[in-house]
Amino acid sequence: MGGMQELPEYVERVLDVVELIPPGRVMTYGDIAEWLGEGGPRQVGRVMALYGGGVPWWRVVRADGTLLPGHEPRALTRYRTEGTPLREASARAEGHVPRVDMRRARWDGGGAPR
Repeated sequence: MGGMQELPEYVERVLDVVELIPPGRVMTYGDIAEWLGEGGPRQVGRVMALYGGGVPWWRVVRADGTLLPGHEPRALTRYRTEGTPLREASARAEGHVPRVDMRRARWDGGGAPR
């Protein structure tokens, strides 16, 4: 077998869904759990924290569109490259970090193979 050890089945399934998300679109942790019909946002978040480095992790966000703490600069670069709809931060927002515009960016898995 190759260098990659067998991943638990749930991990594989989560990562497979993340790879389906088109550039410029996002899904929430809960969306992915719902799509799989298994687990919840917390389980999906754990999978992403441990194994998400090899997939487009920036396309998985919190339901309110806030960026992953500590990864904002890297995520923003990706969003700008992919044309992901963003909402610029208000002047009051901490750190003035934009959020993903969930109304426009959220992807419901339409057209993807189940």
